[in-house]
Amino acid sequence: MQACLTKIFTFEAAQTIPHLDPSHKCRKMHGHSFKIEISIEGKVDPLIGWVDDHANITKAMTPLLALVDHAYLNEVPGLENPTIENMCAWFWEKLTPHLPGLREIVLHETPTARCSYRGFL
Repeated sequence: MQACLTKIFTFEAAQTIPHLDPSHKCRKMHGHSFKIEISIEGKVDPLIGWVDDHANITKAMTPLLALVDHAYLNEVPGLENPTIENMCAWFWEKLTPHLPGLREIVLHETPTARCSYRGFL
């Protein structure tokens, strides 16, 4: 049996989107309460009954959350243009070596706006 396991994290951060027209509101510094969903997919271990331990996802995310939580994202290496699309790709690149079966990252920047990313580089 195959299954997809998802763990959700939150963080607060400020950003500017530097390549927008100067009159665009997102060109100014602003902040979001981000929610990120990390999903891994794989074969369910028939003895244990799960794809993986949620703690492994938490272990992989902990150092990344330390970089972005309550940070100015533009100052994080690799996030100089921190759109949610670019942020998803950044998380994907950092997590792939640590999470076999990484399937999807969904990053919510507001309750009504999100980006889903499946590693199409």
